[in-house]
Amino acid sequence: MRTSEDVEAYLLKLDRSFSSVDGQPGTFLVKSSDSMPPIAIRVDPPLVVLRVYIGETQDDLPLYKKLLQLNAKALVHASFGLEENRIVLSAALELENLDFNEIEATLDEIDMALTQQVPILAELKKKSA
Repeated sequence: MRTSEDVEAYLLKLDRSFSSVDGQPGTFLVKSSDSMPPIAIRVDPPLVVLRVYIGETQDDLPLYKKLLQLNAKALVHASFGLEENRIVLSAALELENLDFNEIEATLDEIDMALTQQVPILAELKKKSA
């Protein structure tokens, strides 16, 4: 069975800049790019949860439609979702058989979404404000 130490070893092997969260064993903040928020990784058996806070929203149908379209066409491992009035990008992986390629692909997809899709969402949000 994999552990948080395995996840940490994968992050080191990926040469990703990350830090452990004090007082929360198995929780890491992984740096994406300078202009984007960090990716939170939480090892909580039986899952590894990756999550990024994107921003706030209020009843915005065009934005919600775009989020669903991106989930269907642009994302494989992760998905956009709503948590109360917050937009989040998240993924969940099984810890038991987690491998290097799987976590690498998921982090790459989140990085790509942050770089390519979040600016589109921000522009759409401006238009509807």
